[in-house]
Amino acid sequence: MNHPVKLLCLDCDSTLSAVEGIDELARARGPSVFAEVQAMTEGAMSGSVPVEAVFARRLEIIRPRRADAEAVGRRYLETVEPEARAAVGSLRARGWTPVIVSGGFRPAIRPLAVFLGVDRVEAVDISFDEAGDYLGFDAAYPTTRSGGKVEIVRRLRAELDPSRVVLVGDAVSDLEVVPVVDLFVGFGRYADRERVRREAGAFILSMAELEGALGRIGG
Repeated sequence: MNHPVKLLCLDCDSTLSAVEGIDELARARGPSVFAEVQAMTEGAMSGSVPVEAVFARRLEIIRPRRADAEAVGRRYLETVEPEARAAVGSLRARGWTPVIVSGGFRPAIRPLAVFLGVDRVEAVDISFDEAGDYLGFDAAYPTTRSGGKVEIVRRLRAELDPSRVVLVGDAVSDLEVVPVVDLFVGFGRYADRERVRREAGAFILSMAELEGALGRIGG
C-alpha cells in the first residue's frame, strides 16, 4: 500500500547553511564587489526590492567561474546548519520527502543535498564554457523572480499530490508561499527577519526544533 507523500520544502541559503551562496561568489571578487552584491541580496531577502531586480545584475557583476561555484559548494558544507542532517534523516523516517527549493544555483547546492540525504534540488541552473568561464543562467527558472517559490510548490503539488506541504525558510521570498502550503516555518538562526517571524505559522532557530513545529499540522 502506497502512503501519501508529505512534502518538506527547504530553503538553502541562511537556512540549511549559514551563508548566502551568491554573496560567497561575490566575496571571491574582492571587498567592493562583495559589499555591492551583499546589499542587493539583503534587499531582495527582506522584500525591499523584487528578486528579479537584482538576480541577473549580481551575476553580471560577479561573472562566476565553474571553480567559484564548486568553492561555494564546499562552503555550504563547511557552514551547514548543525542539526540539519539529523532533522532531515528523522523526518524522512517519518514519511516526509525533503526537497531543496532555492533561488541559489543547483551545481553549488548539489553537494549539500547529497550530504543531507535530499534527492531533489529545485534551484537555478548556471552554465559555463569548456574553460570554466561564465556563460549565463536559466533566466526562465521560477526562483529567479518574485513568486517563484509559489510556482515551484504548485508544480510539486501537481506532480506528487502530497497530503501535506511545509516550507522552511528565512526570507520574504519564502514567506510568499503561505497561501499554497499547509505550514510555513520561518527560520531565524542566521537571519532573523521581523516580518518572517511575525507572519510565519511557526518560527524556529534550529533545525532540531523542526519536528516539534510540524506537530502543529499533525506531522
